[in-house]
Amino acid sequence: MRSRPDHCDGTYDSNCDAKRAYTNISAILSAAGQTDLLSYMNTYWKDNAGNDESFWEHEWAKHGTCISTLDTDCYTSYTPQQEVVDFFTRTVALFKALPSYTWLSTAGITPSSTKTYTLAQILAALKTPRGVSAVVQCENTNQLDEIWYFYDVKGSVQSGTFVAVNPTGATSSCPATGIKYLPKSTSPTPTTSPPGSTPTPPPGTPFTGRGTLPVTHAGSTAGCIISGGTWYIGGTCATFTAATASGGFTLSSSKGKCAVQSNNLVCGSGVTSASVFTSVGGELAYAGSAAWYAGSVPSGSTQVTVMTSKGAQTVGIGWASA
Repeated sequence: MRSRPDHCDGTYDSNCDAKRAYTNISAILSAAGQTDLLSYMNTYWKDNAGNDESFWEHEWAKHGTCISTLDTDCYTSYTPQQEVVDFFTRTVALFKALPSYTWLSTAGITPSSTKTYTLAQILAALKTPRGVSAVVQCENTNQLDEIWYFYDVKGSVQSGTFVAVNPTGATSSCPATGIKYLPKSTSPTPTTSPPGSTPTPPPGTPFTGRGTLPVTHAGSTAGCIISGGTWYIGGTCATFTAATASGGFTLSSSKGKCAVQSNNLVCGSGVTSASVFTSVGGELAYAGSAAWYAGSVPSGSTQVTVMTSKGAQTVGIGWASA
């Protein structure tokens, strides 16, 4: 799913503001209390390569930064990353109002490895419930891949009225006949491990083995978590070990186990029981949330405590395999 403005001729602007190309979408939504929205996105807004967070970042940077009413100066009482929340809230709301699978199924168009359909059949099925046409795109010449819906917006993206309209400028890339609507690929069967052994995680799975904890702040990488669990910008990143645990994983550094104590992230010999963390959108999460906070941004040799309770700065904590 994606939401973008265009020039009514099939072209559109993209990647309009590098300063707002945020890389911590999950953390932003979690910090805004949009856990239901994030849960829905984790279920339905999937990346075909398995990196949902990266896909969301791409859609925001490419399309969201080009929507004029999401410019920060359009807000009367702007709070940081408020426009990101508005973008994903509206995009998901539009998606929920477009049950494409149901509309196609009602017209007898269902996923199949053998059946083919005509372009006219597909477009008619999508036009019947809305009264206006859509555009469909195919990959590999004849495999249905995308459906594009068009709107005029009365007012702002945040609170305006979306009026369904016929496409202007864009045309379908599918052939007139012989279109395949293939079933989604099934996930590979997970491998099993002998009793007593540790399962091998899929390639690229974050927070496994040894790695560093880079911090993102205001859309950019800004230092990392060092061995004591604090945020530091001016030096070398510490190496952490992630170990599989029931319900997630634990972390430890050269100073000792890591835990959330009194809402603060700490690592050291004084930690007797390591906290169990999880990964949300590729970022470190605690108690189901990837939102972390700090009272200020570190500079020079200053270290800043990272916490789960709200603070002046919102940050995300990622993983880079060592």
